[in-house]
Amino acid sequence: MEYVLTTNKLTKKYGHVAAAKDIDINIKRGEIYGLIGRNGAGKTTIMRMLSGLSTPTSGSYTLFGKEGKDVRGEMHKVGVLIEAPGIYPNMSAFDNLKIKCIGLGVYKPDYVKDLLELVGLSETGKKKSGAFSLGMRQRLGIALALAGDPELIILDEPINGLDPQGIVEIRNTLAKLRDERKITIMISSHILEELGKLADSYGIINDGLLIDEFTKEDLHMKSGKNTYIVTDSNEKALSLIKASGITDASLVNEGSKIHISDELSREKNIVKLLVNNDIFVKEVVSEEFSLEDYFLKVTGGGKDNV
Repeated sequence: MEYVLTTNKLTKKYGHVAAAKDIDINIKRGEIYGLIGRNGAGKTTIMRMLSGLSTPTSGSYTLFGKEGKDVRGEMHKVGVLIEAPGIYPNMSAFDNLKIKCIGLGVYKPDYVKDLLELVGLSETGKKKSGAFSLGMRQRLGIALALAGDPELIILDEPINGLDPQGIVEIRNTLAKLRDERKITIMISSHILEELGKLADSYGIINDGLLIDEFTKEDLHMKSGKNTYIVTDSNEKALSLIKASGITDASLVNEGSKIHISDELSREKNIVKLLVNNDIFVKEVVSEEFSLEDYFLKVTGGGKDNV
């Protein structure tokens, strides 16, 4: 398996306080990696170190297989958007990008035009970027990070503060970059619902520590699915369900409902079984644990703190 970025006990201290401690991250080529954590958890600190904007106190990281001093030679393959995008508000999106490209030594015909089209800003014309919506400014920031054709882009909270339309636009843009340009993306956010729709792998940061790292497939295995059934005879229904071969079933809430793990796909068969045995099914509720559910489970936090 090819990793474009790995870290080994990466640590950043400010005085005696560790903003990030012993971080071991592994990002595969061509994936979107979601760095999850509450505000102040250490996400930005980690990204600043990986972007070359901050020097680690200890530990190390590899970039495209290079480490130590050799990492500097690979930084041209990395695009960065940390916090607010650095744009000139009195200039158009085209001119902002053109200045960045000139600074990078990129003079290809139609290069700026193609980047603007990629992020959905091709129709902005001479409109000053200071008059852009927040979502448009974020997309311009992503375009700036893409200047120079990086293979990895690091984006810190690119959807923070956006309205629902802006969030969808950024999500679609990032998925397009991964799927069409094969760009590896590291993105941080505390908006877990959106990361759950977008990312392929995740790392959970809590109080400066990486407490878990997993793929979307791992998440399904870790969190599971559940079905809850209420009938007019729960004990009889439970016996029938277990006799059918579904052993992971039990009465919960003082016998008021039946809980079955990982049975969403067999819900119709279970209901049919009960009805055929003259059991009245009052209610069936199926649910799949979300990324937010799992985050709260492993961090022990409440939703108000996410």
